[in-house]
Amino acid sequence: MAAYVYMVRCANGALYTGWTTDLAARLAAHRSGRGAKFTRGFKAVSMVYYECLPNKSEALKRECAIKRLSKLEKEALVAGFSKSLPDS
Repeated sequence: MAAYVYMVRCANGALYTGWTTDLAARLAAHRSGRGAKFTRGFKAVSMVYYECLPNKSEALKRECAIKRLSKLEKEALVAGFSKSLPDS
């Protein structure tokens, strides 16, 4: 089953990185305050980046790698990204 790693932009400009199997549902959860403690506190605004990976294991590995990037490197990923959410 395909899985995604993603970044959400919060109202304060921060980026939250996570993984999911359903991008639209996960963004809705973040926006409603049910997604993660971080996004509940800083109000998720939009999904600004995602990658589709073959399975949960690969998504978790990529999430970990992205979380190790500097803020500048994460912003570069976002700047080069131009896709919209895939159809669910």
